Amino acid sequence: MNDSESLADREWRVIREDIRPGAMQMALDEVAGETAAAGGPRTVRVYRWDPSCLSLGYGQKPETVDWDYCEKQGIDVTRRPTGGGGIYHDNYGDVAYSIVAPKDELPGDLIDCYHLLCTPILDALRSVDVDVDFVEDDVPVIWHPACYLRALHPAHDMVAEGRKIAGNAQYRRRDAVIQHGSITYSVDAHSHLSVFDGHEVSPEAFRERVVGIDELADVSRAEFVEALTESLIDFVDAEEGSWTDDELARARERVEEQYESEDWVRRRPGSKR
Repeated sequence: MNDSESLADREWRVIREDIRPGAMQMALDEVAGETAAAGGPRTVRVYRWDPSCLSLGYGQKPETVDWDYCEKQGIDVTRRPTGGGGIYHDNYGDVAYSIVAPKDELPGDLIDCYHLLCTPILDALRSVDVDVDFVEDDVPVIWHPACYLRALHPAHDMVAEGRKIAGNAQYRRRDAVIQHGSITYSVDAHSHLSVFDGHEVSPEAFRERVVGIDELADVSRAEFVEALTESLIDFVDAEEGSWTDDELARARERVEEQYESEDWVRRRPGSKR
């Protein structure tokens, strides 16, 4: 089972733009994986970070964060189960999505799996007249701790007019695949750089690497969110859905136990947690 037609034969739900804190968003992705692995519906969803949030990559060092700046600006900090560098998810400028399904229904090859699940993301961007594709040429690293400034990878980094517009990541949990991604609607270079410590990257250099939809297309954020949601629905023939009370309760427990805990958020690479 490794194409969109076979995926559409399964039970899928769509959860429209879900506005929650970052720790809860990470917990809900994980819980959706448990639901799919247990025989429940697979999930496609769009979500928004409220408040704005810095999500750290799984192995990222805590000293790369400007903790004082984040606290003063009311920016949440959590840590993803996926690798890569930190991403500043601006409440307005970032549009996030996730796709969750049982592992045995998806391609075993990682790149094939990425490229299949990224199909509706590319389709959504193209539907609003953004000329986008996976990066083809090597693009060198600018500053490794920041995801959008790392070297770009043809498996999961998308570019428009030569600049990164979206990044995607996957992890496996309890026989499920969780793919989530960050799509840049509008670039706030100052804030994206200010959440990090220990670099000399200028906003101008950041903008040379990263582009937002609002620079390339005459489409509002709400219109793009709708286009992305409809693309995800069409991809798997999803039905309208919502979180169950049990899923929300389990996610809140996961937030308290993990995604908001100091041991997780400020963990050091190589620690067991």
